[in-house]
Amino acid sequence: MNDNYKNKYRIASTRLQNWDYGWNGLYFITICTQNRECYFGDILDRKMNLSPIGKMAEKYWLEIPNHFPFVKLDVFVVMPNHIHGIIIIDKPNNEQNTDTDTVETQNLASLQQPKQTSKNKFGPQSKNLASIIRGFKIGVTKYVKNNKLEFGWQPRFYDHIIRNEKSYQTISEYIVNNPVKWETDKLNSRTGNAVMEQSSVETQYFAPLL
Repeated sequence: MNDNYKNKYRIASTRLQNWDYGWNGLYFITICTQNRECYFGDILDRKMNLSPIGKMAEKYWLEIPNHFPFVKLDVFVVMPNHIHGIIIIDKPNNEQNTDTDTVETQNLASLQQPKQTSKNKFGPQSKNLASIIRGFKIGVTKYVKNNKLEFGWQPRFYDHIIRNEKSYQTISEYIVNNPVKWETDKLNSRTGNAVMEQSSVETQYFAPLL
């Protein structure tokens, strides 16, 4: 894994309250399709095969730094019905406020409750995580509409603030290995009610959502 973390973004607090999502930090992001439909492609021989929509989702994800120069991209993967990625916000002279105890995420229930309409508590919707994800989603949606394709996003998204290098390594490995473990992925809508073994990342970050 690269040297993006290197304790530069270490957050000492074990809980994150009143966190400003425009602050510098590493954010583990999960974005799902509507009803977890597999619009982005499929897994064949444990490798992701992107559909035309999936290819555009990958393209627009890679273009995020072109629209948000303060963003760096770490590992990511486009899966059949969701995207996992680590987004790094790295603004010059921008310091995290770690003087207060903090809340882990403002979007924790978003995957489980796609119809929820309460507003995210992100503050001004500019140059922060919400605006980044919104811009990405809009890009994909415009492509879909222009090509008259069937597609929809699940409202909102899930985020987790990466607080230390151990968490960074665990999440990075989970993202890289996600295609290999698709058959037992908790976000796999095709597995029905099958009993599946949860990974440590799913247990820690997804258990409340599934």
